[in-house]
Parts: sequence; structure tokens; C-alpha cells
Amino acid sequence: MWNEQVARDYDTSSAHMYAPEVLGPTVSFLERRVGRDAALEFAVGTGRVALPLSAQGVPVAGIEKSQPMARELGKKPGGHEVSVTIGDMTSSRAPGVFSLVYLVYNAITCLLTQEEQIACFRNAARHLEPGGRFVIEVFVPELQRLPPGETARPFHISERHVGFDTYDVLNQHVVSHHYTIADGRSSVFLSPHRYVWPSELDLMARLAGLRPSERWADWTEAPFTASSRSHVSVWRKPSGNDSLRSAGRGEDRAVSP
Repeated sequence: MWNEQVARDYDTSSAHMYAPEVLGPTVSFLERRVGRDAALEFAVGTGRVALPLSAQGVPVAGIEKSQPMARELGKKPGGHEVSVTIGDMTSSRAPGVFSLVYLVYNAITCLLTQEEQIACFRNAARHLEPGGRFVIEVFVPELQRLPPGETARPFHISERHVGFDTYDVLNQHVVSHHYTIADGRSSVFLSPHRYVWPSELDLMARLAGLRPSERWADWTEAPFTASSRSHVSVWRKPSGNDSLRSAGRGEDRAVSP
């Protein structure tokens, strides 16, 4: 699916995600939580987030299933600074341990079963040092905005790109349709996803031994509410001190950022 053509056109079709008002808060949020420790991006792609985060002095590595996407990253300025492991984010192991693992732009939904999404959380936990954070950015399914009998919702419209989702509510699946015009030619890309609810993600984290820490509506740390269309969530891997504090309480408690 993520072939040479998709990799070549990816930055154009996702140009709105490179806007300073989108990318700037993303990088700042992650940098504040990792400091100068090492970070690992699952589904690093063409390096939209990894490269500017690396440029801030953060050691960044990545795991990426698509070799064409990784090659596009390597062609960019600073691409040689990001070490990429080719493999699946559910099971592949990048060298080292990290204080931050992150997964942005709805990439958790590219895993099409609940079992794969749980495996992703467990793989993140394996890479984290004690006290480390796992961060996910993902949309909230827009089922409340889906009128009865309709299955499609647009998510982006511009002069060069039109995107809309079609929902299969019964099976918790959605297909993103991308229609892009770039360099005088048009392309069509269909991307299947399994949408997932915030509470379901919290349960996956618990199964992986991680604890809820933060949940925001977006990277600017706006409050998450019932009307939020996305969320940025953070879970932490307990440290030895956390384990001592929670012993005998029978429940986990959110940890301050």
C-alpha cells in the first residue's frame, strides 16, 4: 500500500500537516516531554515530525514498515541523523531504550485489528525506560456527526487535496480516500483504518503495563471535551518509585507531566 508513488506524493497530500500552526505545537509538545533524552517514532514515514524534533537536538530513531517512505526521509536535510529500523511497529525492535515513544497523525489506526493495536502498546512499553512516556495523536470517530443512513465524512478540502472517510460502524473500520493533484497529475490513495475510542486505548495501555498520564484535545494542550474531534494522549511506564507508591492501593493514578 505505501509504495513508491504513495511515498513520493505523501508530503503533498499531507501538506496541511506541515503548516507551522500544526507542526510547531507538535514538536514543542514532544520536546518538552523528552528533553534531550532519546525518542522513538513508530511509523516515522517521511520524517514530518522526526526531522524537526531531531533539529532541536533530540536524538530521534524510527520504525517504519515502508522502505519507500523511509527512503524519502533519508533524502531530506538531516535525514541521516534519524536512524530508521525497517519493520512493523507491533513487533520490530529499534536499538536502545527511550524516554519517549510517539505515534502521530492517526497512525495507530493503520493497525486493522484490536490485537495488533494492543501489540503496538506492548512494543512501545518494551522500548521505554522506567518513567518513559508513550504519546499517541488520533482522531475521535465522528459518529455523532454521521447522519443515519450516511457513511461518508470529509476531513480535508483544499485546491490540491480532497479527503473523506467512509465508515463501517459494525466492524469499527474506516477507509480514508485521498484525491491529490500535484505536478500536473492526479492520484488516488485509499487507506484503511480501525478507529479506536479513548477508553479502549486506556485499556490497551493497562494491558501493556502503562498508566494514564495526560489527555488533551490537541498539541496546544487544549482541554479534551465531549466535543473534541481528536486527542493527544500520554501514558507512562511506572518507575520503581511509582510501584512503591501504588502498592496496596488497588488502582492506578494519573501522573503529572
